[in-house]
Formats: sequence, structure tokens, C-alpha cells
Amino acid sequence: MRLSEKTIACAKASRFTYQRGDLTAGIVHLGVGAFHRAHQAIYVDDILASSPGWAIVGASLRSKTAALALNPQDGLYSLTINAASGSSSRIVGSVLEVVDASLQSETLLQRMVDPAIRIVSLTITEKGYCIDLATGHLDRTHQDIAADLLAPAEPRSAIGIIVEALRRRQAAGTGPFTVLCCDNLPENGRVTCNAVLEMAGLQDPVLGGWIEQNVTFPSTMVDRIVPATTQDDADAINARLGVVDAAPVTTEPFCQWVVEDRFCAGRPPWKDAGVTFVADVRPFEEMKLRLLNGSHSTLAYLGYLAGHETVAEAISDTRLYSLVHDMMTLEVIPTLDMPDGIDLFAYRDALLQRFANPGLRHRTWQIAMDGSQKLPQRLLSTIRDRLAAGLPIERLATGVAGWMRYVTGTDMTGKPIDVRDPMADELEEVARHAGNDPDSLVRAYVDIIPIFGHDLRNEPVFVQAVTQALTRLNNGQV
Repeated sequence: MRLSEKTIACAKASRFTYQRGDLTAGIVHLGVGAFHRAHQAIYVDDILASSPGWAIVGASLRSKTAALALNPQDGLYSLTINAASGSSSRIVGSVLEVVDASLQSETLLQRMVDPAIRIVSLTITEKGYCIDLATGHLDRTHQDIAADLLAPAEPRSAIGIIVEALRRRQAAGTGPFTVLCCDNLPENGRVTCNAVLEMAGLQDPVLGGWIEQNVTFPSTMVDRIVPATTQDDADAINARLGVVDAAPVTTEPFCQWVVEDRFCAGRPPWKDAGVTFVADVRPFEEMKLRLLNGSHSTLAYLGYLAGHETVAEAISDTRLYSLVHDMMTLEVIPTLDMPDGIDLFAYRDALLQRFANPGLRHRTWQIAMDGSQKLPQRLLSTIRDRLAAGLPIERLATGVAGWMRYVTGTDMTGKPIDVRDPMADELEEVARHAGNDPDSLVRAYVDIIPIFGHDLRNEPVFVQAVTQALTRLNNGQV
């Protein structure tokens, strides 16, 4: 029996109290993956009883999986929270439908042009913004960006879709919507704004000017660990639910969302659901990117190389625990300047507890994906600050060395690694030419400008620290 409006009463889980027939969409969300459904969609679900005009139309930009799973279920799905003490599930009703943009691009644009839509939000991962990391500008060689510049009315990229929807709204006089980025990017609102303005300016400078004057792009900090749901997870969840959910999501108890309060067309009363609205989100996003994401990536690469399948297994390794604890305490926290009342050491301790949650099977391999896009924000920005201050970077450099060893495509025992990264072929080719010598490998990798920029290859302290760390890893030491 498939989960749906007709069978929801049979589901053995808590659920919303509002009537879904009273809901209307106020948000279009691009990238309706597991993280969105465990995070933003929950904050929306929590306010719909009092504000039914803020439901979500989801859009799947690449994969058909979400649309095929959720639409037969009327958008319903289960969220299971796995804590050390046990698990609990709820049925979420905030997603009304999922549009498959690869087949229904015009339908998606029509949804976005609807005046009732006041927010377009995104979780499309770092690579979805098609940014040239070396320049910070749109990568005009990216096939989707190139196609959108040639045929703006039939956009493929998320940025192109947003620009075309705003063009149609400008032409129709329906006014702007807020563009709300929810991806792990520093100053993600500014990054999204720049990409949209650049695309619009290349297509139509008048449109670009209208967007700049009328559309807001708040920056956000999102925090919740959401592992990929395995088939074993799904089987166990469905057995407890008593109905079949084709799109279950698992997560941890902790959830945080910090948002700049800049919305050009109104916003839901998210404060009632626990969202923190601030004037400047940068200190919070830097705290999260450097402490949580930087540690997560370090654990992923080193943990995978050490044979640990999950983060919980990796953090139980005393060598890795000590490394990550000391990296956060001695090398990361001193680079952060937080508002009064924020206890960074308490945040560190909470992170270590979250990593150790045995109910959260977050695979190191999953976190290790797309490292070429993540490394600059998660580790390299902290390293740059430390170098500028003349401070040591030994532990941060170990995380970078772990990434370098991982993306060679071979683990410590000689077994192949399934490296999932938009630069995977280039990274493997660089490793093949550099050989096994740590000095040669490090120098070859730091010459990759889109990742390391023009500066780090000319920083002898950085190159030496990473080379020493890679040598230790090759010798079986952390």
C-alpha cells in the first residue's frame, strides 16, 4: 500500500494537522533532494497550519527520481529522525508536486511566473551554479550555460531558469520573487546574485538592471546532517510505517537555519518554526563551513582511506577524533569572529557528538563527493587566514592531503576508489603523471588553479605542510 492522500491515515507516524486541500504554493524549490526535504520543507511544514499559502512546488533539474517517487504519493513522504536513543518518523505534506524540469521545463517556468510564488529557493550543490572557481564568474564554457546564452527562452541551468522566469515576470508586470540559496557556499546569496545578474546582463542589460533593483538574494546558513537513504533504511522505515514510502528521508535531531531578513515579496513566519533571522549571516556560515563542513570533509577522506564506512566509525577512531578535535580547537576556532553569545567550544562539542551518532549512517564516500568544489570553502579559506597570520596549519593540511590521496582513485591497499567529482578525470590524470612521490603529487595538484587559486602554489609553508602530511598518510600515519 503506497503512501498517498488516500492511505495517509494508515501510516504509523506523526503528521501535520492542516488540511492539504487548503494549501496553495508560495515557493518553488529547485533541487528537491533529500537535504531540502529534511530541512527547508520541514520549516515550511511547521508553519502551514497558520500560513497555508506557503506550500512548495518542487523541481527536479537532472534526475527524474524525485518526481517519480513523490508525485504518485501526492508529494507526501516520511522523515525519520535517528537519535542515539532511537528513531521516530513523521509524514511531511509541504511539497505539493515535483516538476521534472528535463521533461517539463515550460511547466516549471509557468509555475515560477505565477504571482502567488514569492520565493524561489535552491539546493543544487556547489557545482549547480556553474561558477568558474578561478574567476568567480559564470563558466561560459559549461554546456548548460552556453546553451542558455544561445537560447534563453529554453533554459537548462538553474541560473538560466531563474533569469528566464524573472524576464517573464518583468514582462507580465507580476513583480519579482526572492531568490533564496540554501547551499553550502560562502555568502551564498551574493554568489547566486552575481551569477543571475551576469547571466541576465549577457542576455539583456535592461533585464539585468531590473533584477538588480527589484530582486533580493538573502544569504543563508543551513545545518543538518542528511545521509543518503539506503535500501536497508527504506525497508526498515516502511516496515514501521505500515505503508510503502518510495521517498523516505533520514536525518539527525539537530536542525538550524540562519537567514538574512531580506525578502522582496514577503516570507513565511519561519521565526515561529525556529529560523534565526539576522542582518548578516556571514559569521554563522563561516562557523558552519569551517567547523562542521571542514571537519566532515577531513573525516570523510581520512576515514575512507582508513577503511571506515561511516562518519560515526571514523570519529570513533581515536587518531581521527584527536585530529579533528585539535583542528577545530587550535586551527579553526581562532579564525572565527562571532557575535556575542555564540560559544564556539560548545558548538565544537556538539559537532563531535553529532558525528558520533550511531543511528546516523552517514557514509564517508557520500561526503567525499565533489571535493574539488567543496575544498576551497571548507578548508582552503581557513588555511589562507592562518597563513596570513603566520600561524601553523598542520591539521588543516592533513585534511587537504587526505583529499589528494583520495582523488588519485586508489586507496591505501591499492583498491580503486569510485571518485565522484566534476573534475574526476582531470584529477586522476594529474595523479597518473605525477606518480607516487608525495612532493610531485602535491605540486601537481596545487597547480590546479580552479581549486587552489594562483596563490597557494606559491606558499612554501602550505606546500611543505601538505607534502609532509601526505608522506605521513602514505606511511600509515595521520
